[in-house]
Amino acid sequence: MKLSRSVALSIEILAARRLRTLLSVLGIVVGVGVVIVMVAAGQGAAEQILRRVRGMGTNLVIVNAGKTSIIAGRQRQMNTVRTLLVSDALAIARECPSVSRAAATVSNKLHVRWEDRNAITNVVGMDADGLAVRGFVVCTGRTFEEEDVAGARRVAILGPTAAGNLFGSTNPTGQRLLIKRVPFEVIGVTAPKGMDVNGLDQDDLLVVPLKTAMRRLFNQDHVHTVHARARSSNATSRAEQEIAGLLRLRHRLRDKPDDFTIQNQATVFQTEQEATRSLTLLIVGVAGVSLLVGGVGILAVMVLSVRERTGEIGLRRAVGAQSRDIRNQFLIESGLLAGMGGLAGVVVGVGTVSVVSALGHWPMTVPWSAAAIAFTFALGVGMIFGLLPAIRAAGLHPIQALRMR
Repeated sequence: MKLSRSVALSIEILAARRLRTLLSVLGIVVGVGVVIVMVAAGQGAAEQILRRVRGMGTNLVIVNAGKTSIIAGRQRQMNTVRTLLVSDALAIARECPSVSRAAATVSNKLHVRWEDRNAITNVVGMDADGLAVRGFVVCTGRTFEEEDVAGARRVAILGPTAAGNLFGSTNPTGQRLLIKRVPFEVIGVTAPKGMDVNGLDQDDLLVVPLKTAMRRLFNQDHVHTVHARARSSNATSRAEQEIAGLLRLRHRLRDKPDDFTIQNQATVFQTEQEATRSLTLLIVGVAGVSLLVGGVGILAVMVLSVRERTGEIGLRRAVGAQSRDIRNQFLIESGLLAGMGGLAGVVVGVGTVSVVSALGHWPMTVPWSAAAIAFTFALGVGMIFGLLPAIRAAGLHPIQALRMR
């Protein structure tokens, strides 16, 4: 029998059993669709993380007091260490050749109030150098001046998110707010920066001079973090080595382990990307199982089809059809089932990606290579699982098949 006639006949048979056909390919549809969506989401996450790293600067080196670890996608401090000082930041800027500038930072979540509005905001103590090192730009009002820093003045610069939470549409510049019941004057608002690589809102902060934060708010003489800028992205690793050597010397560690953690944005990006890739592979693996389940569904349907059409097979063999014709007929049917399911899965996956991307919830592009691989895999699964029923149908003896009819 000609291939075109076999395909046409297979389509007629599948169309006559619409509900069975739909149920048998459901697993294929879900598997292919999930593969496409998850690969697109993984690529979108990697692109988003890379964009955030570039926004912060690929030459930014972060020194945290004590040991930190990435837990659930967030950087967590594992112990409290009071050995990182403002003088360490000054020494890093002065004595590390690969570092252009460095600034100390303290921070904590504190209760902030303006009139009848309240918010829990990330209050950060750092000077004008700290704003520059971390890439914050004051777009409204002014930045810190020497008198603000030296005199530990009660002045504050707000991020756009914190400003919106507290003041709404009111211009915050010149207003007075309370931090832990201590009055501060708002002198400026920073330009939007968006999320950092850990997914935290960099605009939800309130910045006060470093000395003000350490004396009036936190009552401490140590700092939590030192941010340093390497002279170039290529000098980042060298800057890390220089900072580590200098801090070990200043902290007199000798044979003791480091009491600080150093990381750069490239390392953070790599860690986040590996976590995203692992999660994507896990979900794609689950989708692969769904494809196999879809293959089992095709197997069950084809076995049932062979049983129902035993008489037809015997009649076709009696009038001259070869075993290979019967085998090819059932292989074509299983291939059509898998192909229709795979094509429907591609439509569902591409449609989902397009809708999510259009709504702006997640930056995703259609991974056509992944769609092609998923479709090919689905087609292969359908053909493999349809092979056994096809061989069984081809092996039926004409007289026995007619008798079973």
